[in-house]
Amino acid sequence: MSRAAAMRLLAPLMLLALLQPAAAAPQSPQAAPRAAVRSAQFDYRLDPQRIADGVYVFVGRSEDFSPANGGNIVNTGFIVGADGVVVIDTGPSRRYGEQMLAAIRRVTALPVVLTVNTHHHPDHFLGNQAFPADTLAALPATRRGIEADGNAFSENLYRMAGDWMAGTERVVPARTLAPGRTTVGGRELEFLALDGHTGADLVVIDVATGTVFAGDLLFHDRAPTTPHADPRRWLAALAQLEALPARRWVPGHGAPATDLGPLRQTRDWLEWLDAGMRAGAEAGLDMTEMLARPLPPQFRRLAEAGSEYRRSVIHLFPAAEQAALEVGHAH
Repeated sequence: MSRAAAMRLLAPLMLLALLQPAAAAPQSPQAAPRAAVRSAQFDYRLDPQRIADGVYVFVGRSEDFSPANGGNIVNTGFIVGADGVVVIDTGPSRRYGEQMLAAIRRVTALPVVLTVNTHHHPDHFLGNQAFPADTLAALPATRRGIEADGNAFSENLYRMAGDWMAGTERVVPARTLAPGRTTVGGRELEFLALDGHTGADLVVIDVATGTVFAGDLLFHDRAPTTPHADPRRWLAALAQLEALPARRWVPGHGAPATDLGPLRQTRDWLEWLDAGMRAGAEAGLDMTEMLARPLPPQFRRLAEAGSEYRRSVIHLFPAAEQAALEVGHAH
């Protein structure tokens, strides 16, 4: 059996190992009771940040899923129009969705008229139960992804986040979104249908304020995740985003920004990652050697950089190996 074939057989086992949450650091005797109280309350402490007129964001932690954070590692948000509220992503659990809706109610009593899932990763749709079913909407491929993978995603988050997930069930959006401009709840929005992070990545633009909810096409001060990524298509999507007349950016993970910092960080990481996968495969490196490669200095400050690099090797290197083999055979 070739080395590449052997590594492809080992990849699923290595992926399972890498996806397990890291062991928590030992807590002081004083910190442990406080942590227990927080977990017992299952309170995400969601605080909407107003970043523009009528535009609010819940900023998650730059971490991996764990029982300590309950899966609150994602940015979600909402836009308040004259007649209703548009929700962008619903978080990692039923509890998160319910607490998100309660936080929205502290800002406005207007009805939720549209609830968007930007893509089919679990931290972006597992709060759907909390919102009116007839408002749930996504791109066609995202709906199919939630239908196909949603239950498995939910089960995996139960393992990683624990009892925060109690009562959480997959809810597939009933409505299909199409790209273009539309008015929803008295607010003019533009939907862009891109891909690269997953097979379908929806971008929501609030036209009046120039706010771009980019979903997981953008990460800020946090290493990008790549379980369903095509780096080159992702880079093409970033080029389209960079051409927008945006005034502020809401990444899927990390702080919102008024400059292109999140886009440039994400692009730099993907360019380095894609080039590294191809170069390693062409040089005949195996997966173990790729996993051992050090991070460049400019990426070491990104949250979860080491673990996301290792996951990305599992996700992306087999395809790079196959491409290198095909080129070799062609010559």
